[in-house]
Amino acid sequence: MKYPTVTEENLLSHCSELAGREEFFAQILADFGLPPLWKRSEGFATLIRIILEQQVSLASARAAHEKFFELYGELSPEKLLRLSDAELKAAYFSRQKIGYSRELARAVAGGDLVFEKLRELSDDEVRERLTTIKGIGRWTADIYLLMALSRPDVMPVGDIALYAAFQKLRGLERRPLREEFALTAEKWSPHRSAAARLLWHFYLSSKKIAKQTTG
Repeated sequence: MKYPTVTEENLLSHCSELAGREEFFAQILADFGLPPLWKRSEGFATLIRIILEQQVSLASARAAHEKFFELYGELSPEKLLRLSDAELKAAYFSRQKIGYSRELARAVAGGDLVFEKLRELSDDEVRERLTTIKGIGRWTADIYLLMALSRPDVMPVGDIALYAAFQKLRGLERRPLREEFALTAEKWSPHRSAAARLLWHFYLSSKKIAKQTTG
């Protein structure tokens, strides 16, 4: 089965639909324009990078990804499994991320995970398949669904930047709880991926403006 995707051609349509539902989405578009698609390629290297992004800054994860390429070239399951813990630590992989990365590499190298087959699965089936691998939770699976598979109705559960953006936009005294935010986001279906992109866009753009102002 071929599932719908978010593309450069239809992103405006998704965002416009949300802008008609929520004033703050319309304000994000007015202030900052369309969000980036943040499209990533499908496959092992992308999923490793998402694992590296768990609970750290994007800059830290990018540094590890770039350091690996600088030292060892393109990421592949076979290459990662050949490298020692010390060699991976030299590429800024933490001990925990080394373990998670090896689990993924073994699943791919052994044929238990075939990335091309994920395209044929529903969102829930992709989540179920990915989260059977140690180190891959709901957030990691959702980011892969949203950015690599470009699925249109994914709201990454547990993403702190999304909660912070929503808190600021709505003038809330505290960040919404995981369950509260998930329930609110149901109103944005079937455009939750565009909603996530808009909230990230607001979060990053606001941080950039604040940095320019204080700098």
